[in-house]
Amino acid sequence: MKFSVTIPAYKAKFLKECIESVLAQTYKDFELIIVNDASPEDLTSIVKLFDDPRIRYYINETNCGALNVVDNWNKCLSYATGDYIICMGDDDKLLPNCLEEYAKLIEKYPGLGVYHAMTGIIDEDSNLIRMQETRPEREGVYSMLLGRILYRRIQYIGDFLFDRNLLKDNGGFYKLPIAWGSDDISSYIAAKNTGIANMQVIGFLYRDNLQTITNSSNVVYKLKAMMQEETWYKEFLSHEPSKEDIIEYMYWRMSSMNISKFIIRRKLSTIVNDLVNKGFGRAYYYWKNRKEYLINTKLIAYALIETMKRKQITKSKC
Repeated sequence: MKFSVTIPAYKAKFLKECIESVLAQTYKDFELIIVNDASPEDLTSIVKLFDDPRIRYYINETNCGALNVVDNWNKCLSYATGDYIICMGDDDKLLPNCLEEYAKLIEKYPGLGVYHAMTGIIDEDSNLIRMQETRPEREGVYSMLLGRILYRRIQYIGDFLFDRNLLKDNGGFYKLPIAWGSDDISSYIAAKNTGIANMQVIGFLYRDNLQTITNSSNVVYKLKAMMQEETWYKEFLSHEPSKEDIIEYMYWRMSSMNISKFIIRRKLSTIVNDLVNKGFGRAYYYWKNRKEYLINTKLIAYALIETMKRKQITKSKC
C-alpha cells in the first residue's frame, strides 16, 4: 500500500522539523505533498533543504486563509495519489513508526474508511506534555462519537488516516469555518459504514502552541462553526441505526441524548476563554448577539462565573 502524507503549510517555524519526521519513517512507500498556502514566510527555502524524490511541492496562487483552511486540506487531497492519506499541520510530527503501525492496523482490519493513531501532545520544544487516552482497537462510529461527547476525547485532523478514494467520494474534508469541528465530522463520515480501528501506541505528535488556528482564531468564527456543527450532528443522529448491533444502537441513543450538552459545553468553554482574554465587559457582546449564536442568558451567566473562578485560580498561583 502507498501513503500520501500531506502538509497544508503556512508557517515556517516548525516546518523543517515536520518534514524531517515524515522522511524518517521506517515504512518507505509514501509520498509527501506540501502545499504552500501563499505564505508570506519563506517556506520554499525550507523545502529545498531536502533532496528526496518523494516530496511534491505546490504553491497556491492565492491564500485560502485560516477561515477557509479546509480548502487547502482539500487541495492536498486533490494532489494525493496514495491509497491512504494523512493531513497534518506544518508544526506537527510523525513518530518514525507511524506509517508502519498504520500498515499493521490496515492488514489486521482491512477495508475501513478511516484509522486513528494514538497521539502525543508536545510543546514548542517538542517535549511530550500529555497524551490521548487509550481507545478500543476496533469500534463503530457511534462508540467513537460517544467517546468524544461524554469522555472528552481530544483529537486533531492529523490523528486520522483516511481511505483516499472514499474521502474524495464523500466530497473531501468537511468544511467548517477555521476547520472548527471539521476533523471530527470528516472522521465520522468516513467511519459511518465500517467503523474505525485505533492504533494502540503513539504514532502522531500534535504541537500545542500559540500559533495554531485553534489558539489564535476569532471566537466569532468558532461559534458560527459550532452552529453548523450542531446542525450536522442532529441530522446525522436523526437516522436510527439497525438494532442488530445492540451495543452500537445503545451508543447511538446515548449520543443522541447528550449531543446538545456537548455543543453547549463547547460554546461555554469558547466564551470563557474569550472573557479571560478580553475581560468581563465582553459578556455584553454575547448577550447582544445571543440569538445569532443560539446562546441564552443562563449560558452567559455560567461563563461569567467560570471566568471568575479561573481568574481567582490564576491570581492565587501568582
